[in-house]
Amino acid sequence: MEPGWIKIKTFGIVVEAEIVKNMLIENDIPAVVVNKQDVYVRFGNVELYVQDGNQEAALQLIDEQSENTND
Repeated sequence: MEPGWIKIKTFGIVVEAEIVKNMLIENDIPAVVVNKQDVYVRFGNVELYVQDGNQEAALQLIDEQSENTND
């Protein structure tokens, strides 16, 4: 990953990471998903990165979204 980007969350499922990434982008927080899963067996992690400086806002949005889905 390029300098200036921070990993904020790790997922086991690509779709979950993409949903969170899109939610962040819709809230004007640039985000990138890095898929480190093996292509054939889908073993490994999917990492979500945001630019340094957006980390706190991104984590807050993720927490708020998580609370809303648990209600």
